[in-house]
Amino acid sequence: MNRYPIWKYFLILAVVAFGLIYAAPNLYKPDPAVQISGQSSAMVIGPDVLANAQKALDEAGITYFGGEVGSKAVLIRLNSMEEQLPAKRAIQGALGHNDYVVALNLASTTPPWLSDIGASPMKLGLDLAGGVHFLMEVDTNTIVKNNMESYEQEVKSKLRAAKARYRSVDLVDDREIIARFRSEELRSLALSTMRKEFPQLQLRELGSGENLEIRATLTEQEVKQLEDYAVSQNLTTLRNRVNELGVAEPIVQRQGRNRIVVELPGVQDTAAAKRIIGKTANLEYRMEARPDELVSSKEYFEYRNETQRQMYGGAWLERQIIIKGDSVTNARVGYDESGFPQVNITLDARGGELMHRATWKNVGRRMGTLFIETRFEPVTEIDENGNEVTVQKRTEERKIISLATVQSALGKQFRTTGLDSPAEAQELALLLRAGALAAPMYFVEERVIGPSLGADNIKVGIQSVEYGLLAVLICMLISYRVFGLAANLALAVNLILLVAVMSLLGATLTLPGIAGIVLTVGMAVDANVLIFSRIREELRNGMPPQTAITAGFDNAYSTIVDANITTLIVAVILYAIGSGPVQGFAVTLSIGILTSMFSAIMGTRAIINLFYGGRRVQKLWI
Repeated sequence: MNRYPIWKYFLILAVVAFGLIYAAPNLYKPDPAVQISGQSSAMVIGPDVLANAQKALDEAGITYFGGEVGSKAVLIRLNSMEEQLPAKRAIQGALGHNDYVVALNLASTTPPWLSDIGASPMKLGLDLAGGVHFLMEVDTNTIVKNNMESYEQEVKSKLRAAKARYRSVDLVDDREIIARFRSEELRSLALSTMRKEFPQLQLRELGSGENLEIRATLTEQEVKQLEDYAVSQNLTTLRNRVNELGVAEPIVQRQGRNRIVVELPGVQDTAAAKRIIGKTANLEYRMEARPDELVSSKEYFEYRNETQRQMYGGAWLERQIIIKGDSVTNARVGYDESGFPQVNITLDARGGELMHRATWKNVGRRMGTLFIETRFEPVTEIDENGNEVTVQKRTEERKIISLATVQSALGKQFRTTGLDSPAEAQELALLLRAGALAAPMYFVEERVIGPSLGADNIKVGIQSVEYGLLAVLICMLISYRVFGLAANLALAVNLILLVAVMSLLGATLTLPGIAGIVLTVGMAVDANVLIFSRIREELRNGMPPQTAITAGFDNAYSTIVDANITTLIVAVILYAIGSGPVQGFAVTLSIGILTSMFSAIMGTRAIINLFYGGRRVQKLWI
C-alpha cells in the first residue's frame, strides 16, 4: 500500500529536472550593453563596425568588455548602466545616423548550453526592473504640408470646373496657396467657388490690376485638428507596432501637444524595437510613365536594390498615385515561384476599387512600387543668440522596389516583390499591417529607466514574500512534522516549476505577478492542509496508518480539484477582461494553480510514499 510504480518516480524526477533547468537562467544577471544594427533589416553588420565602435569608446574613455558580432547586430558589453548613454552617443557620432541604429540593451549572461535548449530568464516588468524609455516627437508640419498639397490640386480642379480661369495656383512655404487671376470678375467667381468648396480654408484677397490674388491658408482650428489627428493616428500605429513586437505590458501614451512616450519592459533586442517603432515607411503604387509624357507629369526614381540600380539605374513613374500604404488592411510574408520573398497585400474597399480601376485600363503596362522612408538626423546649428542647438534634419528617400507588368486587372489582393531578404519582407509587412504613420516622427530622448516603484519598495516587497514563505514553512513543520517536511519540499518544487514555466512562455513578471505567486504559495499549502487534516481525522476514527494515508489523499482529491478549477476560471476571466497589472496577476495565478496541483498532490504523495510506503507503520508523525 502507498507505493508508486517506478515510472511515476521517474516522471516526477523528469518534471523537477525540467523545472531546475528552465528556471536556472534567472540566476544570471544581465550585463548593460550597447547594440548596433542596420537601419534596414537586410543590412549585414560586420567586424569593421565593431572595430569602429570600440575605437570610438576608447577615444571617449569608456571601458567595455566583450564584443559580439552577429549576422544582424553588434553587441558591446559595458561595466555599468551609467555608461550606456555616453557610449551610445560616442558610437552614433562615429558611425553616423543614417545607416545604423544604436540602442541600449541588456545582454544576457545565460550560459550557451542553456540558451541552446531554449532556456532564458524571466522578463521583469517596468515596475520591477525598469526598461527602455523613448520620447518621440511627431512632425506635425508634414501633415499640414501634405494636406495643403492635396488642396492645391483640388483648388485647380474646382476652379477649372467652375470656369474660373487662373494664371497660376501655387503652394508657397508649404502653408499658403496663392491663386492669381487677370480680372476682378474671374477672382470673384473663384472666391465664391472656394468659399463653397473649401470652408476649412481662410481666404484673403490681395493685389490689383492684372495681378489679382487669392491667398488661402488653413484656419487655426483646422491646423489643430490635423495635428491632433496625426498624433492620435501615430499613437494607434505605435501601439499596433509594439503589439506586433510581442512586448508585454508596454506604455504608449501622448505627452503634450505633439509628443509620444513609449516604455518597453523586457525587450531583448532594443535596436530592432527602435527601428520598427521609429521607422516612417510607406508605399506608393504608380504606373510607369510613357516615353512621350511631359516631364511635368512624371518623376524619375532609382531602384532600391543595389544590383538593379547598377544595371538599370532607375525608371520614370507617373506623378499620379494609384494608392498609398494607408489603404492596406493586411500584409503577410510569402514567397514567389522562384523562392524569393514577397509581401501579400490586402486592401480596403476603396483601395481595391482604385487599384482595379487603374490596372483594368493599363493591362500590359508596368506598375511601380515606390518605397518611401523618412529619416531624421540630429544636426548642430547656431541659433540667433550664438548658442549651439541640436535640430532634427529631415530627409526622405523614395526608391523603386519593384516594377512589374500588369497581367490582368488587380483587386483587393495582390503581391509586392523585389525585396532583398525575408527579414526585409517581414519588416515591411509588419509596418504595413500595423498601419501607416500620419506624420513622421523622430526620437527626442532615449534612456534606460529604473523601476517605477523604487528599489527600496521592491526590496521590501521581496523580503515580505521571503518572510511569509519562511513562516509558512516553519508552521507546516511544527504542525505536521514529517508530512510538513514533505509539503515544504513540494512547495519548493512548485515555485521552481512556476518560474520555469513563466520563463519558457516569455511571461513578464510584475509586482501584481508577485502577488499571484504569494497567493499560489498559500493555495498550494492549503491543499496539503486539507489532505493532512483528513489523514488525522481518519486516524482518530481508528483507521490503520497506511489506510489513513490512502483515504486522506483520495478523499481530499475531489475537493482540491474543484477549488482549484473554480479559481482557475476566475483567473481566466481576469485575464480576458483585464489589462496591464490585472493580466500579470492572472497569468501568474493560472500557472501557479496548475503547478500546485501537480506538486501538492502528486509530489507530496510521492515523498510520503517514499517515507512510509511498503512499511509496517504503527504511528504517523503528523
